[in-house]
Amino acid sequence: MDKKKIWLDGKVVGWDEANVHIMTHTLHYGLGVFEGIRYYKTNNGSAIFRLKEHIDRLFNSAHIVGIKIPYSKEEFAEAIKNIIKVNELEACYIRPIVFLGSDKLGLNCKGASVHAAIVVWQWGTYLGDEALTRGIRAKISSFTRHHVNINMTKAKVCGNYVNSILAKLEAVQDGYDEAILLDVTGNVAEGSGENIFIVRSDIIKTPPLTSVLEGITRDSIIKIANDYNIKVKEETFSRDELYIADEAFVCGTAAEITPIREVDNRVIGKGVIGPMTKRLQETFFNIVKGKADRYKNWLSYI
Repeated sequence: MDKKKIWLDGKVVGWDEANVHIMTHTLHYGLGVFEGIRYYKTNNGSAIFRLKEHIDRLFNSAHIVGIKIPYSKEEFAEAIKNIIKVNELEACYIRPIVFLGSDKLGLNCKGASVHAAIVVWQWGTYLGDEALTRGIRAKISSFTRHHVNINMTKAKVCGNYVNSILAKLEAVQDGYDEAILLDVTGNVAEGSGENIFIVRSDIIKTPPLTSVLEGITRDSIIKIANDYNIKVKEETFSRDELYIADEAFVCGTAAEITPIREVDNRVIGKGVIGPMTKRLQETFFNIVKGKADRYKNWLSYI
């Protein structure tokens, strides 16, 4: 990584120079916000997928937890584009993060300095090379998704992901690819880092935004389905409805659209990627590769 560069507090620095102090507040307490964004190689050059929406969510997350980002949205967007250019990447994963500094410790973080960084690197298929085509095996986690008043579920907060890490570790240690967390009422919420959809009788269902992150890929899928006149219901469903779904899939910036072939040792549908999932997946990848003019405003070319 010696030739890679990172944007840190308004400056481009070497990979090994982008360091923070051991007393950094966010390291100790987890109060920081971040984003995950993808930069795709398309037929017309390379482009960032839904950059505006990701920047908006980053700033919304910061606002929710009371952090004032010391840059404008426009400055942040330009910094992302610049660090990609500096690293001469044709495709990459983008990780902006906003965190509190080392000048104050303790639970009262009022007055702590605010810092920001943007890291870019090449990152392939998040859930494995075969996941997109063959599908994944998932298990219902023993860990529950945060209640809306326990943590801020609309904010992409660093510390929130301890919940997801525990769920993911449990699933992997038990021989599965991914965890599915239930909400506090016992209904399906989301994956450790993905939103979830099921298909039953040609109707797509996904949990409402009551206690799940407002996924940008989730939003994209709903818009695509509406354009195809496919009925989408945002409603709660139980784990046993997941078991008897015709199809199921998870989605997110990292996971993209990944089918679920099995949950808790129960085969979902025919145990392969279903026709609805495949159609949405193919459309999604056509969009991010610049092959769908209808959605060209979702791409920010560099």
